[in-house]
Amino acid sequence: MIDLYTWTTPNGRKISIALEELQLPYTVHPVDIGKDQQFAPEFLAISPNNKIPAIVDRENGVTLMESGAILLYLADKTRQLLPASGLPRYRTIEWLMWQMSGPGPTFGQAHVYVKFNKGKAPFAEERIMKETHRLYSVLDRRLADREFVADEYSIADIAIWPWVSRFEWHTVDLHRYPNVLRWYKSIAQRPAVQAGYKVPADVGDIPMP
Repeated sequence: MIDLYTWTTPNGRKISIALEELQLPYTVHPVDIGKDQQFAPEFLAISPNNKIPAIVDRENGVTLMESGAILLYLADKTRQLLPASGLPRYRTIEWLMWQMSGPGPTFGQAHVYVKFNKGKAPFAEERIMKETHRLYSVLDRRLADREFVADEYSIADIAIWPWVSRFEWHTVDLHRYPNVLRWYKSIAQRPAVQAGYKVPADVGDIPMP
């Protein structure tokens, strides 16, 4: 049994989707970041960086924070969604790291400046949106000749998809990126993705272009 500490954010949804895909039993512990619950001492003991998501694996007592580390752990634990060795493994990790260093920080800043504070910092908006579209273009090129980012459906797709699911917050028309659009809609149809998207709370259906 996995204890999942999470909220309705792209990073949180990565882990609930992965747990659903891997069919691992888990208990959800909502951490409402809008109410600063991530700063509670009991959560700090689990996540030293005061960020969701975090997990506790009751089977062996392992406690982990950081969504990328958790995805790698769960994949290795179950031997699913991540090749065991060789270039396919590193290709998957490569695109997982791309999400962690690119879309995660950049799209998160788009939420701050474009979604919630539009007009307050024009230079920041312009810079962030330029990089946002560049990253969508990178993903679109990657998906031009393959179904998934690392050929087989993997934790790389699971890491990237929840951030793309906020395309409306980015003011991005996915029809500009047809390969991303096809990939996005295909993954959105997966039952595990639909279930994981609504953890820890159902805040509406998956956005569709």
